[in-house]
Amino acid sequence: MPRFIITGNYTQAAAKGMLAHPSDRGAATGALIEAAGGTMEAFYATTGPTDFIIIATTDDVTDIIASLIVAGASGAASNLQTQRAFTSEELLAMQKKAVDLAAAYSPPG
Repeated sequence: MPRFIITGNYTQAAAKGMLAHPSDRGAATGALIEAAGGTMEAFYATTGPTDFIIIATTDDVTDIIASLIVAGASGAASNLQTQRAFTSEELLAMQKKAVDLAAAYSPPG
């Protein structure tokens, strides 16, 4: 099943809400992803350029995008980014396919 890495930042409104009413943001995020048809594998609060990272799986990327639209529209998250992640086994299969495709390609020059 395709895996996605999602990163983002909390907004000022989210920080105020977390101060006023501390809550399990992983549980809230997991419920949203599951409601859209995906599965959250992990949720981490992070340091650095983003405030959180989510690892989620779904058969349809539109499930993840729909979840991000809801989170962004709520005003709680910003700078949401999604990347498709591949296992080492999937990468190996891509390499093998590339070997087969190499003969069909002519580089410029």
